Amino acid sequence: MTDVMIIGGGSGMGFALARLLVAEGADVTLVGRSADRLDRARDALGREADLSGQQAKVRSVPADIGREADVAELFAGAERVEHVVVTAADATGVYGRSGDIAVDTARAVLDTKLLGAWLVGRYAAGVVTGSITFTSGINAYRPNGANTIMAAANGGLASLASGLAIELAPVRVNVVSPGWVDTPIWDDLGMDKDAAFAEMARRLPARRIGSADDIARALLSVMRNPFTTAAVLHVDGGHRLV
Repeated sequence: MTDVMIIGGGSGMGFALARLLVAEGADVTLVGRSADRLDRARDALGREADLSGQQAKVRSVPADIGREADVAELFAGAERVEHVVVTAADATGVYGRSGDIAVDTARAVLDTKLLGAWLVGRYAAGVVTGSITFTSGINAYRPNGANTIMAAANGGLASLASGLAIELAPVRVNVVSPGWVDTPIWDDLGMDKDAAFAEMARRLPARRIGSADDIARALLSVMRNPFTTAAVLHVDGGHRLV
């Protein structure tokens, strides 16, 4: 039995969550599209577990949740999973006005972010015993004219979680919605990250950009609250207010 399966656990928020869990001695399965990245993450977590004296077990499984066959095989190979967390995202080429975004790019976003989440709910049924938690994002609540398809994909996760919470009950299904978080995904956006972060930090009530650990702790709290389901937890430093 796997304590927690983290889809997108090879880096960023998913990896930060895995580190917290491994430090507690949990058994963790990392899932992602890049086998090399997963191997590096698994090895790093294994070293941390050894240094801390924990008996945590970390395994990795390459899979693309945008592909039905991958998701079906992922859960067919899992006897029982207590919690599933999905942090997988691909923002490559998705920012700009709708007329400038390739249709294939838009479909790829929906395949990973929304339909991939739906596939997880579909094939996790009967395998997951505790909870499923998705991650959405601030653009669902603060669209700016240059993030429309990503806003739509993230916004749809709230409705998806509500539907799955009824369908899969008593398994709980929730969403954590981060604001701007310093993760590797920003490196693929072709922007001056430092300048953008400084400007956003000035605007936010929290007066800083989020960290992967901030979101990991929010994911952990949602996973472990037995009375939380069909909820969206906003962890955005007050971004919805500005």
